[in-house]
Amino acid sequence: MSNVRVPRLTRRGILAAGGALGLGAVLAACGDDDKTSGSSGKETTAAKSGPWTFKDDRGTTVKLDKAPANIVAFVGVAAALYDYGIDVKGVFGPTRTKAGKADVQAGDMDISKLTVLGNEWGQFNVEKYAALAPDVLITTMFDGAGTLWYVPDESKDKIARLAPSVGISAYDRRLTVPLQRVWALAESLGADMTASKVTDAKKRFEAAATRLRAAAKAHPDLKVMAGSAAQDLFYVSGTNLSVDLEYFKALGVNFVEPPESAKKPGGGWYESLSWENVDKYKADIIMMDDRSATIQPADITQATWKKLPAVKAGQVIARSPEPIFSYDKCVAMVENLAKALETAKKVS
Repeated sequence: MSNVRVPRLTRRGILAAGGALGLGAVLAACGDDDKTSGSSGKETTAAKSGPWTFKDDRGTTVKLDKAPANIVAFVGVAAALYDYGIDVKGVFGPTRTKAGKADVQAGDMDISKLTVLGNEWGQFNVEKYAALAPDVLITTMFDGAGTLWYVPDESKDKIARLAPSVGISAYDRRLTVPLQRVWALAESLGADMTASKVTDAKKRFEAAATRLRAAAKAHPDLKVMAGSAAQDLFYVSGTNLSVDLEYFKALGVNFVEPPESAKKPGGGWYESLSWENVDKYKADIIMMDDRSATIQPADITQATWKKLPAVKAGQVIARSPEPIFSYDKCVAMVENLAKALETAKKVS
């Protein structure tokens, strides 16, 4: 466990330093390393005036003199916080599509009001980040090493010196855990967690989970395959380590489990298949990766895909491998799978 306190620079100070000497002066003003101190022992502390602390999923406790106002976050985390009434100043990660519309991971946010630091993997404009005078950077983590999602390795040290970071883990845990963690984070930031919009969304999620459990129990013979399409390969995901699939499996859903995925170092994720071998596994329902970097079902032209029984039967639904961790946004993904199980025909 560690504590992190990063010195604050005012917006004017950062802009002045940037104008006079460039980013190097800003980074130097932030010091070389984070200093550590004893833990408060509290996971979250929220107050509109007074100190703010939050213990993240790396065991790191971030301490600030007050609740952060200038928040920069991975777009999916920003979208979740938005659902709880918390706005961010900047985002990174898939935010807008090539057509200029909001990416699926942007949720309900008005992306025209956001500073986008990078829209693709490896993109992160450190100069823009510094100009935002960030109080904190928040993102998810998808491995056991605590790697901050979409924060590039080559610039992570510069980024770390500008503001403390909070990591919410989506690795080797079921969906409800990061949902609870983002809830706690939003509450610490001052969100009203008693608002009817918030409490109603949680109730709808719980009802959807009950519905999915019942559907899975009523149709144990239906096999579900989680897939993702690329130009040359089709990826079949195993449930191991997948935050959504582990949860659905716990509710009783019968998934295709590629044995190769279980052999990967540290666990699973997926098996890659050529399009000629896309029929290797029998499935009644196919869940397809809805992220903009993947090919969507309507755009798949391979004949082998079109011949799959589930495709011919119209039993293909969307899947969100990187969910927006608010209850409101996770309702649909649970309900969609429940409906698919309730209405699908056995075709495998």
